[in-house]
Amino acid sequence: MRFISWNIDSLNAALTAESARAILSREVLDKIIKHEADVIALQETKLASTGPTKKHLKILKEMFPNYEIVWRSSEEPARKGYAGTMFLYKEDLKPIVSFPTIDAPSTMDSEGRIITLEFEDFYLTQVYTPNAGDGLNRLEERQEWDRKYADYLENLDKEKYVLATGDFNVAHKEIDLAHPKNNMQSAGFTKEERQGFTNLLDRGFTDTFRYIHGDVEGKYTWWAQRAKTSKINNSGWRIDYWLVSNRIADKVIKSDVVNSGPRQDHAPILLEIDL
Repeated sequence: MRFISWNIDSLNAALTAESARAILSREVLDKIIKHEADVIALQETKLASTGPTKKHLKILKEMFPNYEIVWRSSEEPARKGYAGTMFLYKEDLKPIVSFPTIDAPSTMDSEGRIITLEFEDFYLTQVYTPNAGDGLNRLEERQEWDRKYADYLENLDKEKYVLATGDFNVAHKEIDLAHPKNNMQSAGFTKEERQGFTNLLDRGFTDTFRYIHGDVEGKYTWWAQRAKTSKINNSGWRIDYWLVSNRIADKVIKSDVVNSGPRQDHAPILLEIDL
């Protein structure tokens, strides 16, 4: 089976805007379409609490004609038009869809951050992990999220194989970003967040990219928009992942980054696995 995950950073902009960035986003969507993935996971959709509009759904159905669409948006008391996730899956798959909460701190459970698809033999779940924030003002809450999310995945894993994907908002090791020494106190590379990701893997999960590629360097999934030359200079971070239960790691065929061209921000990530 083939799966793709992408932090799209505003579904509305990608589908309906005419800016240079929106055009680049649609070019990335075109690349995703060509992969004919069984399931596509999207994070940071930034939709209203009511979800995609009729116009959004019409465009998505034209782009992905044989897919079902499910979504989860940020809703009160959380911020409007914030975070959010979406799955598109081929019509013949028929998973059971759930929208879990994990007793997360603050408004995190209301921010549309997790959707899970249950199949006969495995769970496929996606996450948009909360950022530690400017000045690390949300770091303590982020640490609590990491603990609760690890509990959630571990409990799923007791029932069936787990495939977990999304924007985890952490570069795990120094080889996962271009300038580790300059970012030791940056959100996404603090010792606390890195340890949180280590703890998650220790619950029985494999980082499939490292499983396939070993300690290869210079392969990233995110390049800061604020730095105009970040993509040109490959000053990136690897913060998007496909994780699988350790016991099915040997079934992974491919785990890689989809070329997103000149578009900065996130690139899609691809997983092929023989289930």
